[in-house]
Amino acid sequence: MTTYPVLIHTAIDARDCRGLAEFYRELLGLHYRDRDKPPTDGGPDDANWIVLLDDNGDRVVTIQQKVDTAPPTWPSEAVPMQMHMDFKVATHEELERHRQRAEELGARLLHDRTHEQDAPLYVLADPAGHPFCLLV
Repeated sequence: MTTYPVLIHTAIDARDCRGLAEFYRELLGLHYRDRDKPPTDGGPDDANWIVLLDDNGDRVVTIQQKVDTAPPTWPSEAVPMQMHMDFKVATHEELERHRQRAEELGARLLHDRTHEQDAPLYVLADPAGHPFCLLV
């Protein structure tokens, strides 16, 4: 028994559950829990709770669907963000590579702070509009 609760995953709301799950699966090199894999028989994909696992089989991200809230509008606070995730990379070259990959997967750049030597980072929005940071 541990003294403190243990975080098992981050749950993200989405209107397009499979689309957002695919974005984070590709971006972070994750895989689906067996029962959450997309259908291969041509049937409808009505998943509304998808768990993505790392190579150790640990939960990392859960995508949950059918949320009728507006996406965050960061940096404007018209629709504030409720959370964001930070992803660390080893080098400035990796930062550039992963920013490009994220954009190819459907992210959009919100803020470029790579000119700051002590804390270079990008703020991007995932396809559902949730901000996240890539930083060295």
